Amino acid sequence: MTTPPDPTAPRARPGPPPGAPGLATATVDDHGVLTGWSEGARRLLGYRAEEVVGRPAAELRAEPTAGSSGGEPTARDGTETAAGDSGRGTAPGTAEDTGRGATSGTAEDTVGDTDRGTADDTGRGTARDTDATAGPCLAHGPRWSGRIALCHRDGHALEVELLAHRGPRDDNGPAGWLLVSAAPREPREPVTPADHAFAQCPCALALFDTELRLARANADMQAATARTEEQMRGLRLTELVGHGESDRVERAMRQVLESGERLELETHLRGPGKRHEHAWSVSLAPLANPNGGLRGVCFAARDTTAEQEARQRLQLLNEAGARLGSHLDLDRIAQELAAVAVPRLADFASVDLLTFLHEGDEPPEGPLREPVTLRRAAHRSVLDGAPEALADVGDLATHPEHSPTAACLLKGRAARHQVTPSLLASWETKDPGRAARIRAHGVHSVIVTPMRARGVTLGTALFARHRTPAPFTDDDTLLAEELTARAAVCVDNTRRYLRERRTAETLQRSLLPQRLPELTALEIASRYLPSGAWAGVGGDWFDAIQLSGARAAVVVGDVVGRGIQAAATMGRLRTAVRTLADIDLPPGELLTHLDDMVTRLYSDEKTERFWSFSATCLYVVYDPVSRRCSIAAAGHPAPLVISPEGTADVLGPPIGPPLGLGELPFEIMETELPEGSLLALYTNGLINGRDRENGDGLETLRDVLSRPAPSLDALCDDVLRALPPAHTDDDIALLLARTRALHSDRVATWDVPADAPAVAEARRSTTEQLIDWGLEETVFTTELIVSELVTNAIRYGRPPIRLRLIRDRDRDLICEVSDASSTAPHMRRARVFDEGGRGLMLVAQMATRWGTRQSTDGKTIWVEQDVSTDSAGSTS
Repeated sequence: MTTPPDPTAPRARPGPPPGAPGLATATVDDHGVLTGWSEGARRLLGYRAEEVVGRPAAELRAEPTAGSSGGEPTARDGTETAAGDSGRGTAPGTAEDTGRGATSGTAEDTVGDTDRGTADDTGRGTARDTDATAGPCLAHGPRWSGRIALCHRDGHALEVELLAHRGPRDDNGPAGWLLVSAAPREPREPVTPADHAFAQCPCALALFDTELRLARANADMQAATARTEEQMRGLRLTELVGHGESDRVERAMRQVLESGERLELETHLRGPGKRHEHAWSVSLAPLANPNGGLRGVCFAARDTTAEQEARQRLQLLNEAGARLGSHLDLDRIAQELAAVAVPRLADFASVDLLTFLHEGDEPPEGPLREPVTLRRAAHRSVLDGAPEALADVGDLATHPEHSPTAACLLKGRAARHQVTPSLLASWETKDPGRAARIRAHGVHSVIVTPMRARGVTLGTALFARHRTPAPFTDDDTLLAEELTARAAVCVDNTRRYLRERRTAETLQRSLLPQRLPELTALEIASRYLPSGAWAGVGGDWFDAIQLSGARAAVVVGDVVGRGIQAAATMGRLRTAVRTLADIDLPPGELLTHLDDMVTRLYSDEKTERFWSFSATCLYVVYDPVSRRCSIAAAGHPAPLVISPEGTADVLGPPIGPPLGLGELPFEIMETELPEGSLLALYTNGLINGRDRENGDGLETLRDVLSRPAPSLDALCDDVLRALPPAHTDDDIALLLARTRALHSDRVATWDVPADAPAVAEARRSTTEQLIDWGLEETVFTTELIVSELVTNAIRYGRPPIRLRLIRDRDRDLICEVSDASSTAPHMRRARVFDEGGRGLMLVAQMATRWGTRQSTDGKTIWVEQDVSTDSAGSTS
């Protein structure tokens, strides 16, 4: 051992810092060559650093001597280890030297832990070289400890306790190994009660001196490091558990020595024989002398792995609640469940739902029947493309009797399976396809949980592990059940919402006009787009109403709120508008009555949601004879009017408050529109949107409506292509109306004197006009109607009296008699001997419909007749 070092040997790395008295440390690279040698090592074996650095460490082994621990030494864990076994516990040396030395040791970590720098990190060849030169500490994981016989410089053998750690990697590659020999034993002092309290403290407790060398360790600290106090005395923390996080803890200990203040930190360390790192909560406190000087550092550590895992499970559940509860889409909820579970709980997860959910049916009654058919809603894997999945997303999969999925659904509780060869063989007989997929990917642990909410079975969730070596535990099963239960509630909420939405949509479709009437005054086209699938059914509506005297009314409204309540409110408003329009109320008065109805209707409910029942409405009446247009608005956007020349302007009627507030009367705006003008009525969902600036929608609408189009239907399509966002969050109603005019050749008007002979003149003028229009078949009936209406106006009304005939389209003939009296006639049933009371009854029987409308200067009684060919023939 006195041979000078080889000058061609690899350059030695810096040795470890000088140790405590009696503590020997050395470093060895992956080829078994000594790269560092401490002063303690010199005192132990007598060699100076320049004599051994650069030479194989195996040359330090001693020949076996009588009485040495050769033969069959025993490892620290109690298992027997054969001397010279290059697999476990042999002394450093070459393959030829395996018979010369004897050791007793244990590889305290398993082979194959590649993230810790095991033999697998350096390749199979390196592992063999390492085993041949430096022994078990380089062949069995990142840590090794045991007794070994070494040769002193003067030639005698010396048996020492050896602790080996694999060093961390650096930029130049693996850093090799750190070899530490235990400090010499010191005489034990008498045991005191304080020693008993220290030893039994319920945490890992240790005392370190000012050089951060261990002086005392209690029972928990000895259990955590798998070494006795005597074996640890004089060692630093990095020498006990290796580098890595222990370096950070040592820096914190030095900070405590420098500052004299306590310090708390969280760290992760992997103890001897542990497959995974554990979480530790470390408390460091300075130890002071009676005179105030520092004696060292008190180290207290508590294993918080279980608490951290519980905290992680709670975080996962919290994240799952936030992600699952933010959607009302069955497939999206399933996708989020799989995404939350992989990889934090499982390596593969799939979610299958019963088919009734996607088909919109009600849940099946009674227990499920075998086999069970499910639709794959989502799956996710740590592997690209989820090759473990037997069914693609959207496909149907039938699970046979007694399969894990079918059994889980039928029993209604979660099941955990450890995939043993016998269990896999039984599955292969029932479902060979799935069993083959399980075998191919090495699935070793499976959890299947049913999805149930409010007594309804919705589907299943499956979780599997094949890359994570640890099998599922009871805590994992509880976590999977909780995740699935939260997803099941969200799926059931979506199911209930979709059912309510379908009901609301059906109600809404039934309350909206199925087709618009054919009007003489207006050419009409309309479009209605419900809101996006998850925004909820709204209360937008529109209508077109035929009024007396060939006039027409168009109306658009919007009920605040969504769902069945909004659809029902919309139906009530539309019915009320039709009823009020039937008595020919002016627009402002109609909205006033409508506002009173809404106020009474919902104020009686005494609910905090009263404000959600307010509504907006725009009501327009157009007369084709005078071409006058009357408009009133209750909180609704003003209509656009496009002139025949293509100029688009906003008609600006005074906008009253929304319906339901009952604050102010509604004013009317009247204007004359040229024939061929275009009126555009719409709800705010058309021009407003999250992706538009305020006012941009209205400008776009004006631009589109100003362009020529082959028809109103085509123009409606152009508007919808230009305006709605990709995902509408509000209903859209659009009503386009092009004005028409009735010219003088279709209207005849006469002033009637207020005396009896004028009745005959009125009949004569009527007959002449009917003959001029080619309606000879209707002369007799129309003369009777004119005679009755004019007679009543002369007898009960006030002048001026006016008779007007309107030839409306090809089937209607309208007769109107106006006077200055506001008293409306009432039809009554005459008794046998009454001389009057039968006139209006006769008129009602001969007319298609009749009625009275009020005006600012009196009233008008009107009668409509169907003068089509079939109707006129039967009447004559």
